[in-house]
Amino acid sequence: MAANPMTQFEVYRIGPEIKVGTFDISFTNASLFMIISSLAILLIFNFGSTKKSVIPSKIQLLAELSYSFVAKMISDTAGSKARPYFAFIFSLFMFVLFCNMFGMIPYTFTVTSHIIVTFMLAAFIFIGVTIIGFIKHGLGYLKLFVPSGVPIVLLPLIIVIEIISYLSRPISLSVRLFANMMAGHTMMKVFGGFVVSLGIVGGWLPLSFSVALTGLEILVAFLQAYVFAILTCIYLNDALNLHH
Repeated sequence: MAANPMTQFEVYRIGPEIKVGTFDISFTNASLFMIISSLAILLIFNFGSTKKSVIPSKIQLLAELSYSFVAKMISDTAGSKARPYFAFIFSLFMFVLFCNMFGMIPYTFTVTSHIIVTFMLAAFIFIGVTIIGFIKHGLGYLKLFVPSGVPIVLLPLIIVIEIISYLSRPISLSVRLFANMMAGHTMMKVFGGFVVSLGIVGGWLPLSFSVALTGLEILVAFLQAYVFAILTCIYLNDALNLHH
């Protein structure tokens, strides 16, 4: 009997139960892989920046490429005004990327396959960008909901649409990441189950699909981290430059 492909997304407690009032704040497998991802990022960039050389090592090269990639992404999408927020966007991109990539290793846990994780990240970004917008422009930030050149007759309808679109940002941002990671890992588990069920003789076809799907999922893991970061840059650009 094939294993349930959804069991890989199960969150379970590691260690004793810890409660604060009615809230369960016990350490879980999700917490473990968030810590592992964070430590991996710190180690890579610590080793990558400690010994700098003209001919860089692989770790130094990875650190420099990551830095340049995110710096260019911010510059292209949000402009020079967004430079003070580089550290946050860089940390966000690397955290999502490493959580995605660690989830590709067998018997690990994909943190970003849970909507609560991606929604909390998206909600934090949404609230932070909104605060930045009002700090920079005051009540003038509300002009974001009034596109220029719209006929007065259509203006009330357009304003409502713009507000709904703005408020849906954390939902669309979080669901996009969560849905892609969950769907991809579910498909990989399903094809893996077919390989086990059909055996050596009949399992070569689903095995070939599994290999191809694994390569595709690695690409998706990177692309989803990139999309998450670049949309954050676009939202930040709206807050800083008030494009409407």
